[in-house]
Amino acid sequence: MHAFKQLSKRYPFKFKTSRKPQHSNVTAMENHMGSVVLESDTEVVYVEYDNPFQLPPPPSDEWTRFVCISDTHSHTFDVPWGDVLIHSGDLTNTGTLKDFKKTMEWIGSLPHRTKIIIAGNHDLTLDRHDDWYEKNYKGWHTKPENLEPILELLKGHKATNAGVMYLQDESHTFQAKEGGRTWSVYGSPWSPEFCDWAFNYDRRDGKRLVSQFPKTDILHALTHGPPLGIFDLTTGCTRVGCRDLTNRLPYLRPRIHLFGHIHEGHGAYVHEWYAGSTETPDVQVENDLDGDYIDDADDYMDDGVNLPEPYSLSEGGDRTVFVNAANWPMGRHAWGPKGRSPFGGPGFRPIVVDLKD
Repeated sequence: MHAFKQLSKRYPFKFKTSRKPQHSNVTAMENHMGSVVLESDTEVVYVEYDNPFQLPPPPSDEWTRFVCISDTHSHTFDVPWGDVLIHSGDLTNTGTLKDFKKTMEWIGSLPHRTKIIIAGNHDLTLDRHDDWYEKNYKGWHTKPENLEPILELLKGHKATNAGVMYLQDESHTFQAKEGGRTWSVYGSPWSPEFCDWAFNYDRRDGKRLVSQFPKTDILHALTHGPPLGIFDLTTGCTRVGCRDLTNRLPYLRPRIHLFGHIHEGHGAYVHEWYAGSTETPDVQVENDLDGDYIDDADDYMDDGVNLPEPYSLSEGGDRTVFVNAANWPMGRHAWGPKGRSPFGGPGFRPIVVDLKD
């Protein structure tokens, strides 16, 4: 029996957006265990759940399970089983060898066959572009960290034997299962300038940077920073995503676009592209697990972001699962009846994406 036949409640999933999404082929469900699930015929996405070790298995052997995490900052927590673990950056607090050791010991111990990781703006020592770290390390470190032992942790024999692949502006192909299909991914640590941290770029350079992102087979861009308008709203009501990345998405249409960086934007969204469309996705502020809408979401919009009018999915259309997988609790969902949620806890769980091969 399909795992979701037993769900007691089914309703159109609501997002904090300027209009109700017209995605009739994507539904959300909440079961007796408190799980929030987005489901279509080719994607099942677990956004929220009580027990990381009690999720239903993928629908069949023809599906692959991706477990998405980000912004762990050298913290550890329970992670659901899956075929592939993807970490979208901020592995550490400030990129020290001590922090990298803790993070990589944890990631290496996880059971996922394949583990794909990138850096983020807090992983300072990895940004050697134009000697950035050498010029800026004194803002965080009393002396410069040695890069060689850090790269050994990320790319050495121990990491390789644990199934870890570190990507920095490069593509990678892999098989998640013996004899299974080949998947491809492109990993990039960059995000628009934000508080003068590592791997930041001038927004005027965004188009040049994202034009280098290839249309990989399934997962196009495992970026640290979000696209403009998709889970990128800060607690200060500023949207900090990349406009050029948003504008490139209709041409790339990855199966998953994973990012983090904006902790309070944790959430997932299944976007349906219709055939021949070059329009960009609807604005998503954050997943609205309470079922309410933000009436003034247009206040967060900038000129030049092309939002589609409501449409029906055409034959030949594709879907992208957008995931802000930040596990650092921040924003209105960070506090509950028992106090602040822990890293990777309620409201900030690893997001699990099952894709039909």
